[in-house]
Amino acid sequence: MNNLDRIKLVLTLISGICWAVVYIDGIRLGFKHHSYAIPFYALALNFAWELLYTYYGFQSTISVQAIVNAVWLVFDIGILITYFKFGRKYFPARVPGFTPANVKGKTSAFIGWGVLALIAAFCIEFAFRKEFGVRVGAGYSAFLQNLLMSVLFIDMLVRRSSREGQSLIIAVGKWLGTLAPTILFGIIGDGGFPNGSFLIVVLGALCSVFDLTYIGLLLQTKPAQVEL
Repeated sequence: MNNLDRIKLVLTLISGICWAVVYIDGIRLGFKHHSYAIPFYALALNFAWELLYTYYGFQSTISVQAIVNAVWLVFDIGILITYFKFGRKYFPARVPGFTPANVKGKTSAFIGWGVLALIAAFCIEFAFRKEFGVRVGAGYSAFLQNLLMSVLFIDMLVRRSSREGQSLIIAVGKWLGTLAPTILFGIIGDGGFPNGSFLIVVLGALCSVFDLTYIGLLLQTKPAQVEL
């Protein structure tokens, strides 16, 4: 293994470890705060991405990234559990067909909407794979949904007006976990992007802008009130 290969391996491991820390702390905070830690639409796309590319990753020579994807998938299932267990309280109360007093109706609508979002996310991820192939499709979709997550984290913080289901560990881990593959695929070049990718550099840079903004806002936000 030459020096360049070592650098690529280190960046892959940094990304894998940082995102694993994000998911683990997200699960911990989800149960602690009776909340969920990853914005749901980004979570749905991540889950679909990991499910799809874990499957493709184990169809050929198993790489470090394939193993990382499988680990992320397991942790994402934990985040999804916290969403469906605690997320109903964030679901709009005034939706046609039921009132705030109609708990059963609200629960059914919440679960139905969540399942529909997961199906839509899988369709989107499969379309990227069909349009661009496995390696390029994985790269483009991953960075686009990563940027969406960066924006939605800020939206989630504003809506909750506290650190409920959020932490600096998650924020910093998400930032570093995205920065590493930005360097790997966007600048150095690897996988489906042997010569790098200007689009990935732009998407990754925008992720850093929003991630650092989120970290700054998080530092100024009051702690969550833990439910007992």
